[in-house]
Amino acid sequence: MMNPTATAAQPTTGLQTNTTASLAGTAPSSSPMSTAAPAAPAAAAEEVPFHLRTKKKSLINRSSTDPNKILPIQYSFARECYKQGVANNWIPEEVSMQADIELWKSQDGLTEDERRMIIWNLGFFSTAESLTANNIVLTVYKNITNPECRQYLLRQAYEEAIHTDTFIYCCDTLGLDPDDIYTMYETIPSIKEKDDFVVSLTKSIMDPSFEVNMDDPASIQKLVHDLVGYYVIMEGIFFYAGFAMMLSLLRNNKMVGTGEQFQYILRDESVHLSFGQQLINQLVAEHPEIWTPEFKQELTDNITRAVELEELYAKDALPRGILGLRSDTVNEYLQFIADRRLERIGLDKVYNASNPFPWMSEIMDLSKEKNFFESRVTEYQQGGSLEW
Repeated sequence: MMNPTATAAQPTTGLQTNTTASLAGTAPSSSPMSTAAPAAPAAAAEEVPFHLRTKKKSLINRSSTDPNKILPIQYSFARECYKQGVANNWIPEEVSMQADIELWKSQDGLTEDERRMIIWNLGFFSTAESLTANNIVLTVYKNITNPECRQYLLRQAYEEAIHTDTFIYCCDTLGLDPDDIYTMYETIPSIKEKDDFVVSLTKSIMDPSFEVNMDDPASIQKLVHDLVGYYVIMEGIFFYAGFAMMLSLLRNNKMVGTGEQFQYILRDESVHLSFGQQLINQLVAEHPEIWTPEFKQELTDNITRAVELEELYAKDALPRGILGLRSDTVNEYLQFIADRRLERIGLDKVYNASNPFPWMSEIMDLSKEKNFFESRVTEYQQGGSLEW
């Protein structure tokens, strides 16, 4: 898959500003053992406390990284993402669903196409969030040994649990049949293809026998390959057609409670994506030998295939134009964000598309003009503290 001896330039992206500084870090102080005249015997060296033997933390080196020693912080981007996640703390039950229930049960409140779009997105997201959570807990946390990154991964895992709970809440309050919603990833081809593709991209490090070997660039490359599948493709592309569809409902004052929960999820996912991109960039910066032309092409091909699958899903969920949305404009939006994802991990743009939905960036900001007594504390105090 790669030539370990090849020399490759590391990617240069806007997201690497912080990570480059973090990579430089603070020059390690001389070991107290270095002042002794004779060299210490091997047995004595092994008795030196781990924190004295460690000169610099890294993302994946188990032998030089104490996973329990979070200070001093080596990677500030992980700490910043953790703080952003805490600032956006919320739970679904704090969002009122009363108006959604009335609209859903009304005979003429929603068109059949609108109902189809809602069901398709609830069907995809309800199991996709669980898939993402399993990936984080079972594989990413295991292989990323840096403690500040692990602290954020724990925060992300909590948020994935909140997202999973959101769809339980939506199904319960709207009276939907869970046997229908939670089996759509098996029964709806356009949803199944997306899930199957992500599973195929991330199967390497899901193997219980997989372990990153610092002396084997191919194993580090596999980790980066799968992180692109987790973060860039699953969370950065496969969620975004659904976000555009569901937030268009909110924009048109329909299914407002459901839309506000998707709004919170989008804000969470934006931080997940930022963390994942910076994590990928940092791994490449620390192991530039993996960044071969062949590997970059493989990642680009995976991302363009993901766009094709998401476009098929958008046509399936949105067969006719509604709420100012058409499948072709959703496709243009997907190509636009795919270019951004590519550039931010040091890859070339493919599509050169423009953004047909400028309101998507605006809708991330929750309304702060609502009547205080009609709004929940999570919106007024915590959601409003984020800066974008």
